[in-house]
Amino acid sequence: MSEKPTRNVPVSNGPLADVLVVDLTQMLAGPYATMLLADLGADVVKVEPPHGDMTRQNQPHLEEDEAYGGYFHSVNRNKRSVAVDLKSAEGREAFLDLVSNADVVIENFRSGTMEKLDLSYETLSERNPRLVYASIRGFGDPRGGESPHADRPAFDLIAQAMGGVMSITGTEEAGPTKVGPGVGDIFPATLAVVGVLSALRERDRTGEGQYVDVGMVDAVLSLSERIVHQHSFTDDIPGPQGNTHPLLFPFDRFETDDGYVVIAAPSAHQWRSLCDHMDRPDLADEYAEKLDRIESADELREIVTEWTKRHTKDELFEMLADDVPCGPVNDAEDIFEDEHFQARKMLPEVDHADTGETATIAGTPIKFPESNSGVERRAPFLGEHTEEILREQGFSDDEIDDLLDEGVYGTIE
Repeated sequence: MSEKPTRNVPVSNGPLADVLVVDLTQMLAGPYATMLLADLGADVVKVEPPHGDMTRQNQPHLEEDEAYGGYFHSVNRNKRSVAVDLKSAEGREAFLDLVSNADVVIENFRSGTMEKLDLSYETLSERNPRLVYASIRGFGDPRGGESPHADRPAFDLIAQAMGGVMSITGTEEAGPTKVGPGVGDIFPATLAVVGVLSALRERDRTGEGQYVDVGMVDAVLSLSERIVHQHSFTDDIPGPQGNTHPLLFPFDRFETDDGYVVIAAPSAHQWRSLCDHMDRPDLADEYAEKLDRIESADELREIVTEWTKRHTKDELFEMLADDVPCGPVNDAEDIFEDEHFQARKMLPEVDHADTGETATIAGTPIKFPESNSGVERRAPFLGEHTEEILREQGFSDDEIDDLLDEGVYGTIE
């Protein structure tokens, strides 16, 4: 059983404070996974090519020529950046030195990319047997199961389409519709973190690391699990459902005087409570059974909508939410004004790039009363922490100067 090497890393109070993650990811899926680990206290070292993660240039921007925009900032907070050329022999060896002390490596390249660099899981685990190595690919990695599509690229949109979620999103008139947020990236990222933490827990018992394989399309299929059992049990092919539910009513969006609310009152007592608020106890009696409400959903929807349109969405939330599950349909402005998100620290402000301004980004939903988690630092400049991390690896100032002069590592000016 191999022993974990001793190393000096920044002190964190988060639950993952002793975990070093080497982050090779770009775009959204991979950086979101490593962002979650960083928010939980892990020391995430983002290894970027000399030109940087391509999303540094993505909009929106506060100023022209700033170090990065909102897209990069949002999912790369709490990380440190090293710029290194993995295609050079010196850069590859420098990367192996970093991995020797790491707990986790995460990447989301196309299948075979790390093998071309001679930095495959097998190569890295030979250097560090305790290493947990995770990949997020469109169709998974052959190590976890061969796919005829393994070599093909994928983005959120492809994952949403092929994993099934688009087939039940939208309306019959509009046809299949993608979900607004990038769930084809974000859900696989979240499952990758579950896999990483599980592998670390197993390493606690065995002393050995392992490979964690997450396919984006697979993850979206698991997110869309309802359509699988529905088709298996009934041979039906579920289609776009809009804002309704095929098995429940009311479970829908309703128009108000100033927008929309959603009301979910599928149980008998919730339905009766809603009818009492509407001053329509007769409906509770006439449609007491769940199946009756489902079969008469169109008629009942019109009745409920006629009532909700007399009120604002805030009025309805205050009126119903204590005994009828209900919520306003919030846009971004509503979210910024909602006391809940302020109280839960879900809208942290952080310094932005080199602009001298602050920006608000989405916070961390995982809370620990006894330890820290959340957004503590802005996203890093390209290569900002290169010299710092080299010193932690035991390099002297002269050796660091030599490495920088040779172009193995890059650093900010």
